[in-house]
Parts: sequence; C-alpha cells; structure tokens
Amino acid sequence: MDATLERPLKSVLSVTHAPARHWVGDGFPVHGMFNYNGPNVASRSPFLLLDYAAPTEFPPTRQRRGVGVHPHRGFETVTIVYDGEVEHRDSTGAGGVIRAGDVQWMTAAGGILHEEFHSSDYAMRGGPFEMVQLWVNLPARDKLGAPRYQGITDARIPSIALPNGAGTVRVIAGCFDGIHGPAHSHTPMHVLDIRLSPGAKLDLPQPDGWNTLLLMLDGSITIHGETLLQNSEMATLSAEGESLVIEAQGKAKLLLLSGEPIDEPVVGYGPFVMNTRQEIEQAIVDYNNGRFGRMAVLD
Repeated sequence: MDATLERPLKSVLSVTHAPARHWVGDGFPVHGMFNYNGPNVASRSPFLLLDYAAPTEFPPTRQRRGVGVHPHRGFETVTIVYDGEVEHRDSTGAGGVIRAGDVQWMTAAGGILHEEFHSSDYAMRGGPFEMVQLWVNLPARDKLGAPRYQGITDARIPSIALPNGAGTVRVIAGCFDGIHGPAHSHTPMHVLDIRLSPGAKLDLPQPDGWNTLLLMLDGSITIHGETLLQNSEMATLSAEGESLVIEAQGKAKLLLLSGEPIDEPVVGYGPFVMNTRQEIEQAIVDYNNGRFGRMAVLD
C-alpha cells in the first residue's frame, strides 16, 4: 500500500493571495502575507509574521537603501535571501552580508538593536532582489534570554536531490528525509526551501499537531490533487494530519514552514512581541532607557 494512504492528510484551511506591496524602509518592497495582529494567529504559531519581497529590479546607486537602527524583543527574525544582498549589523556586534542562498537567523530575545541595508557592492551594481523575512515566536521562558545571531551560508545548508530528477529540498531548519538543517530554533520546526520540476509529486510527512504553511514563490502546485496554489499565494493547513502531498504544475519554487504551536498568549506592539500588555510596557521602558545595547559607530 502507498505510504501516503496510511497517514491522514492535513486539510487546507485557507489560501490567501499576496496583498499589495508596502515599503519597509526604502530598500524592501514587501507583501505582508500575515502578522501577529491578523486573524487565525493560533493556526500559524510559532510563526508571527511573514514579509515577502517578491522579485524586484533595483538600479545601481550609491545610496544606502534599507532600514536604519530599530529594536526587537521577544522573538526571532529569519531572513532568507534568494537574490541580491542584505548587510546586517546589531548591538551584539554581530553582522555580515547575506547573499543569495544565505539565511540570517537573529534571536532578539531580551532586546536587540539592528539595521538592515542592501550591501554596498549590490547597491552599486544593482540587479534582481528577492527575499523572505519571517518572525518566529519564542516561548515565555526564552523571551528575555540573551540575543544571538546565526549567519548561515548557502554552503552550510544541505540540499537534497529528490529521486528521478523531481527537484531539490534545502533544509534550513528541522529535517527532511533524515537530514537536519543548520539553524538552531527554540521550539521544534521545519523550514524547507523546495524546488520542483514540472509534474513532480512530493509527499512531505508532517507531525500531527503541528501547524503548516506553504508559500508559493514561483510557479504553481496542487495540494492533495485538489487545491491549486499559485504564485504569491499562501496555504494554511490544519494541525491535524500527518501527510502533505504536493504536485508541481510546472517548475515550482516554494517555502514550507511547519512547527509545534506555542500555546501561550501573543501580545504585540510594533517590534515587540510578548505574552502580556505589562511586558510590552516594560519593553518600551527598557528600550527608551538604552537597555537594548548600543550600535557601534561606523568609521
């Protein structure tokens, strides 16, 4: 018997199309696919927010394009670069240039200041730009922990070739087919960069009770042979079920996010996401009093 028939399928709860773009700073024109203030927050936990900077062509410039110094507390930011380059600095002294294929996993935890700009080299030559930024919640026990920075190069991310030339799966976090990704996360999750050849069919076993999201970056797929997911659309699947079967209608590029839900209150205010309103108020006080560290002054 086909193994997929032995496992209950996760059902498709919703398919949402990318809303109109808005600018984050002057370097990131993004579709806000979801955030922590929107509906159905529990069905996406532990993921809080996803901004998709769909393919854009930037002309050469000497201008610094991006977002200046700003704070975060209570969660992690995950930046996945598909095209272009992003340069990051933060108040822990960490940072660097994230190039195509690279991932930045920054744990804000108890408080961090950082900035994100196009790299100087990329800005001067211009060209295609595409990235995803994801906010990942932290459980209450870790929200006031020490900040941490993980700069993960493309070379460190395992890329698994699917049988019969069906495509590849890059494992950023969690695991696929017994291969583990390099990113450290505070709660269990899978973050998979999937590329499929035309007509390829893939069974993605998922833990029962985990939330699962599929973001279609290019092309189209069917889910369980029924639901069509097209370019710049996102599918939210049920926590119940253990199998997810997708089939590419042509070449397809997509991002799979799945994780164990964090069953705790989500209270957010701008760049702070905590569990209570009092904790948000404390975050504002701490930020205003310089308790998030200081950014090094550039020469």
